[in-house]
Amino acid sequence: MHPADSSLSLETAHKKVLRLMGNRFEITVVHNDASWANERIDEAVTEISRIEKLLTTFNEESQTALINRNAGITPVKVDREVFDLVYRSLKISKLTQGAFDITYGSVDKSLWNFDASMTALPDKETARQMVRLINWRNVILDEANCTVFLKEKGMRIGFGGIGKGYAADKAKEILMRNGVQSGVVNAAGDLITWGGQPNGSPWTVGIADPDTKHPFSYLNISNMAVATSGNYEKFAIIDGKRYSHTIDPKTGMPVSGIKSVTIICSSAELADAMATPVMVMGIRAGLNMINQLHGVACIIIDDDNKMYTTHNIKIS
Repeated sequence: MHPADSSLSLETAHKKVLRLMGNRFEITVVHNDASWANERIDEAVTEISRIEKLLTTFNEESQTALINRNAGITPVKVDREVFDLVYRSLKISKLTQGAFDITYGSVDKSLWNFDASMTALPDKETARQMVRLINWRNVILDEANCTVFLKEKGMRIGFGGIGKGYAADKAKEILMRNGVQSGVVNAAGDLITWGGQPNGSPWTVGIADPDTKHPFSYLNISNMAVATSGNYEKFAIIDGKRYSHTIDPKTGMPVSGIKSVTIICSSAELADAMATPVMVMGIRAGLNMINQLHGVACIIIDDDNKMYTTHNIKIS
């Protein structure tokens, strides 16, 4: 370390791990004063809890629950923040040709039980019936009145594919506004970083080998976000083939062929939202789509442990 950097030696990474939005959040703040750092972390936690109250489907009073309850009945007035998140979600649905769809909430989870007890795929016709209400085009937004309307009775939206990333971005925003110059918000593997480590070096993230869970590669990601979607946590093996817990919204059937997708870009929300649709679209279509997006990179590991990357990535 250069003498000019000696002040950095006083800085430490202060961490807190909490359960928020049904997931494990880890918030890291780099500062030389522990109590100051912990106050900033508490402010970020307050912000994440606020977002959870808006987006949760487990509380009948949340705005998401109100939208769902009024499906096929009437438009629901929501906060501009919720309206904008739905709007951005629909843009991602359009971009991914429906592989990302917040209206997946109507699917009955009983159809797929991704554990050792699942020995057969659901009947294709049953699956298709189950997903008939999944259609992002039936989410009607009224900009002037700030309302969201689900056209079909029984439709339900959920922010499981984008909410964690959104919360991570918002927590980072609060932390930076309150003077945190370096930190990490990790929302169950969807993480965003800014600044650097206490020793001045960039933050690094490991890309895990889906089989061993140990990193096979590291990326420097200061001021970047990373999200990984994989079938190595939850899957079923049927007739020797591995099926992911990720469901194709068009067919209602589980996807196969890809073990994990990692997205790297400047926003945790976008990284979170793009990881699952790439799994649904498959290697060629997924990479082709990401290659056309400015400032977004992607790493895919297939079922045979072969790695594919977008043009703009260099693996060390």
